Amino acid sequence: MLDLYANKGSSLPQKITITAIEFVLIGLSFYFLFGGGDALTAQLFGWPTFEQAPDRRSVIFGFNLVILVRMAFMMFYLLKRTIPWSEAFSVPAAFALYYLGFAVLVLPNGSPLDLVDWFAIALFAIGCVLNTGSELQRHIFKLNPDNKGKIYTQGMFAWSLHINFFGDVVWVFAYALIAGHLLGYLIPLMLLAMFMFFNVPKLDDYLREKYGSEFKTYEDKTKRLIPFIW
Repeated sequence: MLDLYANKGSSLPQKITITAIEFVLIGLSFYFLFGGGDALTAQLFGWPTFEQAPDRRSVIFGFNLVILVRMAFMMFYLLKRTIPWSEAFSVPAAFALYYLGFAVLVLPNGSPLDLVDWFAIALFAIGCVLNTGSELQRHIFKLNPDNKGKIYTQGMFAWSLHINFFGDVVWVFAYALIAGHLLGYLIPLMLLAMFMFFNVPKLDDYLREKYGSEFKTYEDKTKRLIPFIW
């Protein structure tokens, strides 16, 4: 699987497919948040309905749009490796948890936005910057021919080996705070567990093999995922 990182390619059909599926998911999220989907879920789960859509639904939909734009930027500009067709369908399936999962879980929550929600909005912005911002920093570093074959350890990646993954956990947790449903908190926890016990160990093995002592020096002095903690 990690051999994909060594294979360069545009994978334009796969990227277009991912984006098209995401647009469908965004449309479905709008249906649940502002269309007839809330009435359907109210009948299924006995949830309350509201004469006017609570503001937190607009926040969730705004989050969805930001993630859509970020994903497009990452794929069409930053991502240089090959995307297999299996990934072209598995990635949107995973993002359905964010686009649709939180759009459904927020429906019974009619409370007005409070300080916790504004904190969540700030947290969402921070998570997006940590993820996309760190990837952009690394991309700029790689553009310099003098850095060919070197591992990027500066900028936000000086805070943790996988600060981009940590950023993902942060913005997904922000979704859960806005939705305010207990089940929603399982999503960032599952994502964190997947990074800690699957993605990070496997990617570290790949980087250790590719960069050798350079990566060993980097990992010895840098937290693995969560800055200042682990």
